[in-house]
Amino acid sequence: MRDRHLLFYKPYDVLTQFTDAASDSSVSRRTLKDFIDVPEVYPVGRLDRDSEGLLLLTNNKRLQHRLTEPKFQHPRIYWVQVERIPTQADLEPLRQGLVIQNYRTRPAKARLLTEEPSLPPRDPPIRFRKNVPTAWLEITLTEGRNRQVRRMTAAIGFPTLRLVRVAIATLTLDGLEPGQWRDLTDTEITALRKVCKI
Repeated sequence: MRDRHLLFYKPYDVLTQFTDAASDSSVSRRTLKDFIDVPEVYPVGRLDRDSEGLLLLTNNKRLQHRLTEPKFQHPRIYWVQVERIPTQADLEPLRQGLVIQNYRTRPAKARLLTEEPSLPPRDPPIRFRKNVPTAWLEITLTEGRNRQVRRMTAAIGFPTLRLVRVAIATLTLDGLEPGQWRDLTDTEITALRKVCKI
């Protein structure tokens, strides 16, 4: 079987799996199967149901390992809308690494975006509180623990309202809308293999 590598823009409220383990419940939840009909590809890492953005799927187990194994430290970039407006001092714990759930995170890159990023509206929209301003951060991680970004922003007092992954290693969301997927180009595959040293 030839290698397949897909980029998918995961919408909000979609599970990062092809079947719903809780499918016996009365609530039907959307999965990757509702969008992608390519057999034998699997997500590289996860995005929570309430997160959006870039997901790479592949049938190449070596590439999947290189991108998900924390020791290889491949960057993942997130745009994060938070309640209130953090200062540089507020963001410093993210840059130094902080303890959440009994482990210390690796130092992250964190910066306040000067303007709201151009993103498709979320469906449903986030719940705003009229008296509470919001801000957008760009956070770059080299590890990917369960709900890590949300736990990190909560730990510094700025709860996450919306979370969108915009890049994985050399790959970006450019050209995709929520729910769309495409095969990687030969150029993208070459660049990714170079970064992953495979």
